[in-house]
Amino acid sequence: MSLIYHKFASTLQDHSHRPFPLSEQPWVMNQRWSNLLFAHWPFQAEMVRKLVPDCFELDLYDGQAYIGVVPFYMSEVSPRFLPSLPWLSYFPELNVRTYVRYKGQAGVYFFSLDAANFVAVYLARTLYKLPYYNAVMSITEKQGQFEYTSRRKGRQRSLAPDQALVGEADLVVSYSGKGSVFKSETGTLEHFLTERYCLFTEFAGKVYRGEIHHRQWPLQRAEARFQVNTMLKPLGLEPQGEPHLLFTAGVDTVEWAIALV
Repeated sequence: MSLIYHKFASTLQDHSHRPFPLSEQPWVMNQRWSNLLFAHWPFQAEMVRKLVPDCFELDLYDGQAYIGVVPFYMSEVSPRFLPSLPWLSYFPELNVRTYVRYKGQAGVYFFSLDAANFVAVYLARTLYKLPYYNAVMSITEKQGQFEYTSRRKGRQRSLAPDQALVGEADLVVSYSGKGSVFKSETGTLEHFLTERYCLFTEFAGKVYRGEIHHRQWPLQRAEARFQVNTMLKPLGLEPQGEPHLLFTAGVDTVEWAIALV
């Protein structure tokens, strides 16, 4: 087996930080997530409640819902045992997310995921039932400062039953990590916003769950300057005030097949 395979498989040896046990099923995909900005804004729970399917309970922190805008870079994306492919395995990605519970388990609920790879978008929409959208994106770095741009390609069909058109959404942001690296502690807002090891999605009236694993996030405080941010506009929301910001150099991840629950 390749060194790349062993690199990802070795993450399974470090799992004491997880809120629930590792899946007994074999993982099917590996990915590297790099240079992430976690930018979160608090919202009144009732504002977010109407945007999330009724089957999910909102997961709140001190009575507030949080919506995150998370730009980063994907690399080494490949099925287990297979090598990375230049046309599929390396691209910027950007997600808009909130936090939910289903049958008591905490996870991430994605409002949208933009990616600069039409093959990845097609496969994720088809196989994972996730609201991926095609976008023109770039990320550059100079002396630890990241310049990130994303422009969704026009109006695209949602995964909702009515296949409604989703409006454009753009992001232009510069960001960097500041200070020493730390790991979040249970009960803190930082832990609540980042330490999530499954996603939930609803499609055609059915709930699906996707489990992931990685080592605990190596976090830093962050600085960011948003020149353009209309990522929440399709939700009918406008970010208010300064966001809660975190940066991480990234983690190696493994993923399991999405499953009906």
